[in-house]
Amino acid sequence: MMEYQDQLKLQSYLDGELPEAEGREIAQRLARDQEATALLSELRQTSEALAGFEEGIKLPESREFYWSKIQREIQRPSIAAPVQSTTARWLYRLRRFLVPATGLAVVSLLALIVTKEAGSGTGDSSVETALEDSGAFTYHDDSAGATLVWLSYPADNENADDDDLNSLD
Repeated sequence: MMEYQDQLKLQSYLDGELPEAEGREIAQRLARDQEATALLSELRQTSEALAGFEEGIKLPESREFYWSKIQREIQRPSIAAPVQSTTARWLYRLRRFLVPATGLAVVSLLALIVTKEAGSGTGDSSVETALEDSGAFTYHDDSAGATLVWLSYPADNENADDDDLNSLD
């Protein structure tokens, strides 16, 4: 396996950036090393594939000015965290109150539900009437799981009274 420095020298050789002495050394190595020849071939193909992509990129300013802006941004000291506004502080305080209050409300609601459920299993029964004189009664028996609706018909009683009045007796 070829070392990293040797790979960089091959790239420099391909780009024509090596001094003559090192260039001759690399050429001799390429004549006897198949791995180096294969890597140089791959580097050439990659370079040819990428050749047309850089031509379309135009910077709005000179290359030196563009890179100097990047360098200034890198070297600029980091700015401390911005000071919180009054609104942000108020929202922070409100949140510090609302989070525990919400938790307390949820726990209270759960306790209410649990006690309601625990109380319903004691066999309690209840009677409801919708109106005072409606003649309908509803009976719930939770322990038996039954509901009974009792309807009384005052009209039947009235007919019975009317029959008595209309009779000849």
